[in-house]
Amino acid sequence: MATLHHGLTRFDLFTKACADGDATNADVLPQSFGRLFGKHAKEHLIWQDHKPKEDRDYDALIGLYVKLLHDIKVGAASTGKGAEAGMTFFGQFIDHDVTLDATSAIGTKIDPRSVRNVRTPNLDLDCVYGDGPEASPHLYGSVKVGKETHGEFLVFGREDNTLDLARTREGVALIGDHRNDENIFVSQIQGAFICLHNILMAEVFKGGKMKDDIEHCAHMGVDPHVWHDTVVPKFRNFEEVRRFIRLHYQWLVLKRFLPAFVTEEAIHAAKGGAFPANAPIMPAEFSVAGFRFGHATVQPTYRLNPGEERIRLFKAQGFQPRHKDFNICDFGAFFGPDADPARPVGLGMADELFTLPFVGNDITFQDFPGVVVKDPHRANLGLRNILRDRFAFSLESGQTLSNRFGTHVLPVPKTLADAGITRTPLWFYCLEEAEKSGEGKLDGVGGRIVAGTIINLLRQDPMSVYHILDEFEPYKGLGGKNMTMSHLMKFVEKHREIPNRETLFNG
Repeated sequence: MATLHHGLTRFDLFTKACADGDATNADVLPQSFGRLFGKHAKEHLIWQDHKPKEDRDYDALIGLYVKLLHDIKVGAASTGKGAEAGMTFFGQFIDHDVTLDATSAIGTKIDPRSVRNVRTPNLDLDCVYGDGPEASPHLYGSVKVGKETHGEFLVFGREDNTLDLARTREGVALIGDHRNDENIFVSQIQGAFICLHNILMAEVFKGGKMKDDIEHCAHMGVDPHVWHDTVVPKFRNFEEVRRFIRLHYQWLVLKRFLPAFVTEEAIHAAKGGAFPANAPIMPAEFSVAGFRFGHATVQPTYRLNPGEERIRLFKAQGFQPRHKDFNICDFGAFFGPDADPARPVGLGMADELFTLPFVGNDITFQDFPGVVVKDPHRANLGLRNILRDRFAFSLESGQTLSNRFGTHVLPVPKTLADAGITRTPLWFYCLEEAEKSGEGKLDGVGGRIVAGTIINLLRQDPMSVYHILDEFEPYKGLGGKNMTMSHLMKFVEKHREIPNRETLFNG
């Protein structure tokens, strides 16, 4: 199962070529970023009448952004109706599955086309599976099922905390994307998908009806000869389980995640041609601005389990072994009918995100060496979003993209307009649209960017669930046609204690 392209096994490449009937010349989705509308006219979100010539002008500009964001800071948890609290972190998980920019820096200009996307833009769970058991063996372990031992299980758990991620002796999580250890919430969604894989692998090796159901689902939309000609026999069970989980994950993204955060009108428009036909597979407008809407949905406090006291967002920091006191044993506080809500998408952001605890370096600017953003503003997540846009990628403004999409154009916020600034940074503009929608969801430009990018990812992948929606129905054990993240989490919670699971512990 040699890896021919990062994140894609030989089986992946062959299946992606099936639509063309040529399993020897697979077309891989490009792993780079781009601009939605190609090369654009240069915009400067600066004072209207002149381009600043001195560093202090940019200091003043950054000060305006700080003021703009201060006006939307909130300190109390939202109790209104909205998406389930866990959907915020499912969104973070999705983001970490399709994008990883390890190249750009906030204060250094860069062409997005030159930035390698380290993740495969396929909604294929490479953040969980890496490159598979042969190319990423550090992610895999062996479990004895019946009389035989099988090595296609994902490592999970530690002796000190059986529900933590597996780790090295230094505490580094053994997962496909290190960012999924950033906080305790996304780390446990990562853990749930790892456990789901292990549960299903154990069932397949046991044999029986579930094995048949998994095989039937995994073979949907794939020519039979592909399984025979390209899959190493000993990895067939692994590939079937992985595709089964991928299809259910993609269905959840399309049918549950998007409607939770994007208006029906924007989703319909994205499906109907509002999204550019020649758009790059991973637009910078999505990764740098639009999909960062999730930052506005974060609550300042959370209950880890139903009935427990709320804790501050960063009470238990990530990127280190997690104490079992911070385990989520019952995801009912995050998904399902009794779940707490996420904040609505709009002009409000939890005060916790204004002082990120894991940011330690000042922000400097290649073109303006006299300008430095120091503590505390360097740790302001919203400011970092705007500065990455303005001083690294120079995205088109919200107003310009609104004109391109033909949506209602919003005025510039008063804080900026009073200083003579005539355009709004895209990330903030997307939040303004959501605020004005009255639904607490992305609308207009933001809705089209987010829905359009995700739908385009699924359209471009011939083996995605998008192409078998008419025949695909989620597994009945995961809720069937009514499947939700709550169903998936409950299934994992009920079945994760597979026999001999302790052999997968690490750290």
